[in-house]
Amino acid sequence: MQVILIQDVDNLGGRNELISVKNGYARNFLIPQKFAVEASPSNLKQLEEHLKVKSKKEALMLAEINKVIEVLKSSPVKIGAKTGTSGKIFGSVTGLQITRAIRDQKGYEIDRKRITILDEVKELGIHKATIDFGNGNNVEIEFEVIGE
Repeated sequence: MQVILIQDVDNLGGRNELISVKNGYARNFLIPQKFAVEASPSNLKQLEEHLKVKSKKEALMLAEINKVIEVLKSSPVKIGAKTGTSGKIFGSVTGLQITRAIRDQKGYEIDRKRITILDEVKELGIHKATIDFGNGNNVEIEFEVIGE
């Protein structure tokens, strides 16, 4: 029997997935527990429409992500830090500082948890960080630490 999963089910499949299971398993467990619905023509049509809408939303989101990536790669973000006489900074640059600099200089709000600094930043100069936008969309950006 073919069913459409309404929710994720361990060891079976994910939401909005068309799967084939034994009749008893579908009728006695999946359908009564509201984990799945029978794959009738109307339900299949509804699933197809839902997947179309989802793919359009993902395409729009991907276009927006690519626009943000281009802006971030265009020029390095500048971050001010207090320094000693030898050019070393006090403390270290964090993801929160990078987030604030991107918001102030580029106009985009990015969650600090998505930013990973590639090397420990203890000196002035240009350094690199990666931003994870999800779904395998990662971008490596440069940021410049300048003395205040």
